[in-house]
Amino acid sequence: MSSHLRAHDDAGQPAWEIAHLFPNQGNWSVDDYLELNSNRLVELSDGRVEVLPMPTELHQLIAAYLYDSLKAFVSTHQLGIVLFAPLRIQLWEGKFREPDVVFLSTANQAKRGVKYWTGADFVIEVVSDDDPHRDLVTKRSEYARAGIAEYWIIEPSSKTILVLSLPANEIEYSVEHRYCGQNSAHSILLPGFQVPVAEVFAQK
Repeated sequence: MSSHLRAHDDAGQPAWEIAHLFPNQGNWSVDDYLELNSNRLVELSDGRVEVLPMPTELHQLIAAYLYDSLKAFVSTHQLGIVLFAPLRIQLWEGKFREPDVVFLSTANQAKRGVKYWTGADFVIEVVSDDDPHRDLVTKRSEYARAGIAEYWIIEPSSKTILVLSLPANEIEYSVEHRYCGQNSAHSILLPGFQVPVAEVFAQK
């Protein structure tokens, strides 16, 4: 067999050599994670990196609508800052997530950072069909543990918006309301902020 043919025996296989340039799962440090450059959303959880699926067009349209709506409200009332993924939020040491939409109040501006924030007041996640458990269960628990006061879960499959708030001195969210149909979803943390549910899911 010629050397030319042997050089291409690995065609169709992953480029394992590149993978070996990075730490093994379970051994990623915060510094390793922060140095990682990628065009995909990547989160850090207990020494493991989690590469999120590429969002669909509908996912992005819904997230953009919610970002625009929340930013307009927050800007009008000068309440703080609203941003969108990719933006790293450190929930606690070794745990980083990248919510679809995130709000940080003026009172908590010290949590802002160039590379990442060390907290948030209000986050929104649009549930992915690839792994709904991540947003519905895992992140619900994590965001509550991190003390994030309000969490909205946007469920395109059922066209519902679940609004969760964190009671004072608690570590679990209470269900405020599940909005659907012709109702408008209302924020608990930001009185006056609301979005029509039907309009959220009518993005195209």
